[in-house]
Amino acid sequence: MRVGIFFIIGLISCTQQKPEPMTGTYRYDAEFLKKNTRQVIELQDPTGQAKILLSADYQGRVMTSTSTGDEGMSYGWLNYELIGSGEKRKQFNPVGGEERFWLGPEGGQFSLYFSAGDSFAIENWQVPPFIDTVSYDVAEQSTKAATFVKQTVLTNYSGTQFELQIERRISLVEKNAIEASLQVSIPDELSLVAYQTENTIRNTGTSAWTKDSGLISIWLLGMFTPSEKTVAIIPFHPFENARELISTNYFGEIPSERLTINDSVLYFTCDGKYRSKIGLPPSIAKPLAASFDFQKNILTVIYFDVDADGDYVNSKWVLQQEPFRGDAVNSYNDGPLADGSQLGPFYELESSSPALALKPGAKGTYRQLTFHATGNFEKLNQLSQHVLSVNLADLKK
Repeated sequence: MRVGIFFIIGLISCTQQKPEPMTGTYRYDAEFLKKNTRQVIELQDPTGQAKILLSADYQGRVMTSTSTGDEGMSYGWLNYELIGSGEKRKQFNPVGGEERFWLGPEGGQFSLYFSAGDSFAIENWQVPPFIDTVSYDVAEQSTKAATFVKQTVLTNYSGTQFELQIERRISLVEKNAIEASLQVSIPDELSLVAYQTENTIRNTGTSAWTKDSGLISIWLLGMFTPSEKTVAIIPFHPFENARELISTNYFGEIPSERLTINDSVLYFTCDGKYRSKIGLPPSIAKPLAASFDFQKNILTVIYFDVDADGDYVNSKWVLQQEPFRGDAVNSYNDGPLADGSQLGPFYELESSSPALALKPGAKGTYRQLTFHATGNFEKLNQLSQHVLSVNLADLKK
């Protein structure tokens, strides 16, 4: 009799097992990351529909999120092959993640990614390990928030040494808080996930950081899955000559069919097929940027602070006459390199803090809010018109 009972219990257990997760779902990515990395932290709202995956292995990175539960879409781009291999590449490990912590500037005489005397060529580019392969310590965690910390030392192209402590706190933000912040009512027909990151750098050295020897900035980059019909949407202030201030030649000029610049907004194709990048300086940048995937009906928006009169580091890969006239917001579309290889494909929405001139012991903090909404197109269009002043129906045509 006992054997029969155990047989029945085992049979019931087998029939209740979940089927294998589908690629592209949050559950697939969650199980993959838990299998292939060590320190995965999950945040979720009380409904279990809005979920966020964080990784201490990858510097407190937001790896992915969903607004529709385990079987819903996973919004971040992940490099399954690289993560699964356990390999650590020399120059850069594009493991993915929909918001990662980096520092600027990338190029120029105060670069953190090139060594003194090297030409600004891709073969000399080196991402510092503490924002690429080094794990961070978990200082605090719950179902709503987690905090990661790390201390490091780095040297820029001009030989200036920076001693710093990094603290990165990620908090899940619930729908009612988003509605209050944006002063908008989000329709029940839409699913939403949102989070805020609070990124702090403290000067732990004995010397002040000055413009003469170079400054650093907090740089947040989100990697997302491209599609044939994904467009980055970057609003800007319609000041006189604003269009002339937009950088479009990071990797050569962008073909006109891939970039449309109107009076107060630009549209940038993000299909992962043509390596290109745009940037807007703080003088014209608004404190938000977005993308819309017309194939999957996903609206992604990031909010951040902009200091219109602030100094922003210049990341262009040249020795610069104006190293503190850089961008506040960028978007990058991945594509094949000259040798035919490719990092992704993915696309990015990026924002940066002003340059941090910190005295010993002083700190600077930079915050960003990200939300994804999906569902009925007409309702998404209403939301887009409210927060972006962009009619998605017109853009779709």
